Amino acid sequence: MNISVREREFDKLVKNKFNIYNSLFLNLPFKNVSNTGILIPQLYEACKNGLSAGKEPIEILDAFFDANSLFTSEEEKIDFMFKVIQYVERQVVLYDSVEDSAFDELQKFSNTKRLNDYFHLLEKKEDGNRISAKLATFNTRIVFTAHPTQFYPLSVLDIISRLRKLVTENNIHEIDLTLQQLGLTSLTNVKKPTPFEEAKNVIYFLRNFYYEAVGEIYTYIKKNIQHFDYDNSRIIELGFWPGGDRDGNPFVTSDVTLKVADELRMTLMKCYYQDVKNLENKLTFRKVEQIIADLRLKLYASMFNSENMVTYNEIIKSLNSVKELLNENYNGLFLDELEKILDKVNVFKTHFASLDIRQNHSVHYEVIESILIKENIIKDSLTEISKEELMSILVEKDLNITPDYFEDGLYKDTVKTIQSIKVVQSKNGELGCNRYIISNSEDIYSVLFVYALLRWCSWQNEQIKIDIIPLFESMEGMSNSKEIMDELFKIPAYRKHVYFRKNIQTIMLGFSDGTKDGGYLQANWSIYRTKENLTEICRKHNIEPIFFDGRGGPPARGGGKTHRFYASQSNKISNNAIQLTIQGQTISSKYGTKEHFIHNIEQLLTAGLSISLFDKENVISDKHRVLIEQLAKLSFESYNRLKNHDKFISYLENKSTLKYYSKANIGSRPSKRGDKEKLELTDLRAISFVGSWSQLKQNVPGYFGIGTAIKTLVDDGRLDDLKELFNNVSFFKALILNSMMSLTKSNFELTSYIAKDEEYKEFWNILSEEYELSKEMVLLISDYKFLMQEEHVSRSSIQIREKIVLPLLLIQQYALQKIEKKVNTETYGKIVSRSLYGNINASRNSA
Repeated sequence: MNISVREREFDKLVKNKFNIYNSLFLNLPFKNVSNTGILIPQLYEACKNGLSAGKEPIEILDAFFDANSLFTSEEEKIDFMFKVIQYVERQVVLYDSVEDSAFDELQKFSNTKRLNDYFHLLEKKEDGNRISAKLATFNTRIVFTAHPTQFYPLSVLDIISRLRKLVTENNIHEIDLTLQQLGLTSLTNVKKPTPFEEAKNVIYFLRNFYYEAVGEIYTYIKKNIQHFDYDNSRIIELGFWPGGDRDGNPFVTSDVTLKVADELRMTLMKCYYQDVKNLENKLTFRKVEQIIADLRLKLYASMFNSENMVTYNEIIKSLNSVKELLNENYNGLFLDELEKILDKVNVFKTHFASLDIRQNHSVHYEVIESILIKENIIKDSLTEISKEELMSILVEKDLNITPDYFEDGLYKDTVKTIQSIKVVQSKNGELGCNRYIISNSEDIYSVLFVYALLRWCSWQNEQIKIDIIPLFESMEGMSNSKEIMDELFKIPAYRKHVYFRKNIQTIMLGFSDGTKDGGYLQANWSIYRTKENLTEICRKHNIEPIFFDGRGGPPARGGGKTHRFYASQSNKISNNAIQLTIQGQTISSKYGTKEHFIHNIEQLLTAGLSISLFDKENVISDKHRVLIEQLAKLSFESYNRLKNHDKFISYLENKSTLKYYSKANIGSRPSKRGDKEKLELTDLRAISFVGSWSQLKQNVPGYFGIGTAIKTLVDDGRLDDLKELFNNVSFFKALILNSMMSLTKSNFELTSYIAKDEEYKEFWNILSEEYELSKEMVLLISDYKFLMQEEHVSRSSIQIREKIVLPLLLIQQYALQKIEKKVNTETYGKIVSRSLYGNINASRNSA
């Protein structure tokens, strides 16, 4: 088999370098078990060979302990397992650092499109005009969410950043010292982070990487489109959910929202201050130096006191005055550096990232019901009045609602949150907080309740400066979305509101809960068709839709190769913006360095450009649509049978790490909605749902049903049609390739012992058989010899990561078996909770 240049470079820059630096772990200062590093390779071989022989985790580890005279007591064995977990976590950090340090070099051998590939076309009149016009209006928005699944303490983030730099420099002595520091530094939170602490962790990335990265891309675009008066400062926007997303998180309050908004603004002022201070050392010219000095002092005053503010206009006015003086009197000296600061100020203004508010529709329902009871409009329930009467009240009735209106704390805070939006806008500018997202949107009231609350609680007789964004995430919500939006746009008051919002309607679609509800193929196809339907209905009303995708890290939650996914969208889907959520370890893996951020933003921009220039390639024929529809239906039926299996929830509760997610100090939000004693799938959050399958190395949400669906059509003589579908329909190919990643990360050998379990053996066999069938079928229609055949480097990276975490995963399963046997359950429960981190971090997109 021929090895590409990129594969050879990967082996040299990543695989070989990791093996060299990994040897330094032999001297990590772990107390009590000085030879942990020496035993790790032995443990790996024992795990690998034992699983291949069909042995249970408990057999494999007990045999390993028996073969080593070092372990004579249960206490020593447990201590060793904790040390292995710590050791593996640090191996993951090292591997991440090595891989990240090689990122730029490896990209030189990649065939992915970069902006420069399109800028070469600017000289061609027709293509050049289309590219310039597209970039003049296009918008990308990366929204960092409040669902962390891999947030190290800030001290560890600094160590990781330093380690990445040292690996690039091949500075072995300093790497050794840094690894020793890492070995003695806790990688986990002592307690659950507060929403504000979560926000500060994301702000760390904003300040250290994204501030410079966004500025660089914006300046780069402006520089290349010289023949065009380019001023699209919203081409790259940052969104922010920590501190604003209160859906199911009782710890996010209006006070937290205000505190986070202040922190965003003050951190931005620190960035501006540093830039201005650096420029001040060069602008030693009469008149100029005084303007810069005054601006620096204003910025300094606004860095630490939330009540001291400098406005966008003040900053811009000062910098433009300097620009004018440099042009007129000082030969434009240092003008390029000044322009770069101006670009950043035009992009970030005074908000840095836009803080979104999100709340569940059910909360708004309760608040509205409570208000109408107090107003003596209804007696007990909203069901007492007709739809027409309720709509009239929501759209036309004027009320003045204050927090004191309620006794219930949640209702009070709902009003205070709406009022806080105005406060944030007054301090950070309108872009600081101008979107209200309603999760669980399944009818017209999801939007109208919020519209009424905004009017009643804050914008009584004013134009509402808020985008109201329904989030359609269930199969039912998506299927009804076209009719819901059509009905909304026919309401004059709401249509007028959209007109004031520049005739743009943002609509959010939830990949995570959609997959949980409908399975991988059905959810993705439903979202695709929903976008087409919503584009049609919006344009019928002369409204331009923007789709905001609630994507998680793994393919099961809408993740995978982002460029490939967006470049495959059809010409029937609005392509004026790409907006998506980024969360968990995806923040650090895909956007964790300036280089990664720039690359991935470019991938979004080029995806938008590719559709504009080559949209005819993405037309899905009627024949292919019928075929995808059949596959989606068959896949959904298969997944639905699994979902309705009487062991489905029980299996997750008793055979996976599900219950331990809530015990790990990963995020501030509860792992499930509500406080029902009996767990229901609808209450289960997508992160813990998908993450639990990932910990089991079964990855069910990323493939289940695909094998059955393809096999059904193959048996019906449709193999050639399916191969044609894979090769000619980029959307379908993107889905299958992403599913291949889920299959590659699966390892059913790890849990094969469950096949002997009287209660769960039938259910485990269903999962295992569908895994084997799915693998066989995707290889059949793609004509690949192995999974991820087109992505050798990604596949090699996964293999290395899976090898690193195998001992940890076996320890996790060993602990689960001990708990099942009711042996030392408290201690083994801690082992399970503690083992979650390493696997999550190694997978980089597991939840």
